[in-house]
Amino acid sequence: MDSRTHETRLRIERLRDAMTQAGVHAVLVPSSDPHLSEYLPERWQGRQHFSGFTGSVGSLVVTADRAALFADSRYWAQAEAQLAGSGIDLEKMASGASTIYIDWIAKALQPGQALAVDGQVLGLALANTLRAALTRAGIQLRADLDLLTSAWDDRPGLPTEPVYEHLPPQAAVTRAAKLAQVRQAMGQAQASHHLISTVDDIAWLLNLRGSDVECNPVFIAHLLLDAQGGQLFVGEGKVSTELAARLAADGIRVAAYDQARPALAALPTTARLLVDPRRITLGLREAVPAAVPVVEQINPSTLFKSRKTAAEAEFIREAMAEDGAAMCEFYAAFEASLARGEAWSELDVDTHLSAARRRRAGFVGLSFSTIAGFNANGALPHYRALPESFAHIRGDGLLLIDSGGQYLGGTTDITRVWPIGQVSDAQRRDYTLVLKGTIALSRTRFPRGTLSPMLDAIARAPLWEHGLDYGHGTGHGVGYFLNVHEGPQSISKAIPDATMAMEPGMVTSIEPGLYRPGRWGVRIENLVLNVAVHTPEQNAFGEMLAFETLTLCPIDTRCIDRSVMRADELAWLNDYHATVRARLAPRLQGDALAWLMARTEPLAA
Repeated sequence: MDSRTHETRLRIERLRDAMTQAGVHAVLVPSSDPHLSEYLPERWQGRQHFSGFTGSVGSLVVTADRAALFADSRYWAQAEAQLAGSGIDLEKMASGASTIYIDWIAKALQPGQALAVDGQVLGLALANTLRAALTRAGIQLRADLDLLTSAWDDRPGLPTEPVYEHLPPQAAVTRAAKLAQVRQAMGQAQASHHLISTVDDIAWLLNLRGSDVECNPVFIAHLLLDAQGGQLFVGEGKVSTELAARLAADGIRVAAYDQARPALAALPTTARLLVDPRRITLGLREAVPAAVPVVEQINPSTLFKSRKTAAEAEFIREAMAEDGAAMCEFYAAFEASLARGEAWSELDVDTHLSAARRRRAGFVGLSFSTIAGFNANGALPHYRALPESFAHIRGDGLLLIDSGGQYLGGTTDITRVWPIGQVSDAQRRDYTLVLKGTIALSRTRFPRGTLSPMLDAIARAPLWEHGLDYGHGTGHGVGYFLNVHEGPQSISKAIPDATMAMEPGMVTSIEPGLYRPGRWGVRIENLVLNVAVHTPEQNAFGEMLAFETLTLCPIDTRCIDRSVMRADELAWLNDYHATVRARLAPRLQGDALAWLMARTEPLAA
C-alpha cells in the first residue's frame, strides 16, 4: 500500500487543513468527551478516527509537520502495529496519567503560535495545567474551537438509545433518598447548586441506566441540582413521558442536552455552585458567570456511589454466583472440546463465553470487551481479538481470559489463566508469583481510611523480590450495574489524595500481572468487598477492614509451582476453592459440575 494514500495520513491532512483555516498551528485530540468518560460514544472517538489507534487511553497531537500519539505501556505494542504507515510517531508515556505531551507541545511550537483543543471535552484540571505550561512558553491556547467536526465528514451524532429505570429490588436505595444524601453534602459545602457531568454518577443518583456507551449501562447527560429540584439535560426523545413524570415527582425536570451551558450561564449571583474540577470540562466551567461563587471538591455522588449498601452487596454476591456458574459451564465445555481435538480461536472464546453469560439470570450485557489472549497476545494487557487479527489456540502455552458481565444486581470482572498443552517451568514460576501477589493483597487487613494506593506494593512484593513488575495498576473500583472502572479508590502507583480512602462497602479489583512481550502474559483477578473486622485492639487502634473475595471461579492449580508456595498461601487457596465449590455446586449439573469439583480439589500443604 502506498503510504501516501494511507487513510490515516489522509485524515491527518484534513485535520491540518482545518488548522490552517482556523489560524492555529497545532491541535490536541484527547481521549475524552464532554463528560470526561473513560469509554466514549462514537461521536467523541476523534483520537481513534484520526490516528487509527483503538486503545481506550491516549492523546493525539498534530502540528503542521508532525503528528504524535502518546500512550502508556499497556498499549505500546498495539499502537506500534496500528500506527504503522500512518506517519504518526508513538511517544511512550510512563503511565496513563502522564502529561508529557504538554512538554512536547511546548517544544514543538514557537512563541506566538496557537494550540487548538475543544474546551468542551478538555477537563478543567488538565486545562489549568496545559494553560500554565503554554503561557510560560508564550503559546496561545484556543479552547473555543472544535476542529474535528470540520475535518470529520461523517462524524456520528449524539446517541439516541432510550434511558430506562434501574428498578427494585436491585435498586435498593430510592432516587429520593440518594438526592437527599447529595443535597445534605451540598449544604455542608454551603452550595445552593451542584453540576454533575459524570455519566455514571448521574445514572447512580437517579436510578437510571442507558446504552449510549458500549458495555457501560449509562447515558449522555448533565444534571444541575438545586436545593429542591434539578434539571436533567439529555437528548430529545431519550426519556419517555412516563419516566419524565416519575422523575418530576422527585423534582427532576427534563431539558434538552444542549441547554446545560445556557442554564449555567443563567445562574443568579445569589447562587453558589459546587463542581468537581476533575469531573467537569473547561467549556462548562467557563459558562458559569464570574459573579457566581464556585466551590471545587469531589462530587459527593462519586463517594456515595463507591460505598455499596448491605442490600447491594447481597445482590452483588448473587451476580457473582451467576457469573461463576456461567464460567464453569464455559470452561468445562472448552476443555472437553480441546480434549476431543476440536479447533478453537480467541474469537471462539469470546463467542462461547458470552453465550454462557447470556443464559444466566439477571444478565444484561458484557461489562467490557472480552480479552482472550493466547501466549504472545496474553502479554498485551488490553489486547482484543478481532476478525482481522487473532490467534488460534493450539500447541503449548498459556491462555489469558479477562471478561465480565453486567447484571441487574452488579458488575463483574475476572481474569484467569489456563494451561494449554504443556506448560514450561518458566511459565509456572511466573504464574505462581502473580498468584502469590493476588493472595497477599486478598489476605491483607488495614485501618479504615487507608489511602488505596498505599496497598499497591503488597501485591507487587512477591514479584519485586525477583526483580519483576507490571505496568498497570493493581486494582480499580467497580460499579453497581454501572461502569466496570470507577473511583475514587485506585490500588496503584498513583499519588494518593484524601478522596482515595478505603471505606466499607467499596468493591475493588485485585489483579497483579506479569508480561513477557512476544511470549506470554499472566494476570489473576478477583473482585473484593471492603468489610469491617473486629479486633481485640480496635478501641485503641481504630476500625480495621479486610477484603471479602466476591469473585467465584476456580484458580487453575495445574500451573502452580508448588515449591514457591508457602503453607499459608495454599491454605488460603484451598479455603477459597471450598467457598467456590459450596456456592456454585447448587447451580450446576452434569459436565459443568464435574469440572467444578475437579478444579476445586484441595492441594496438600
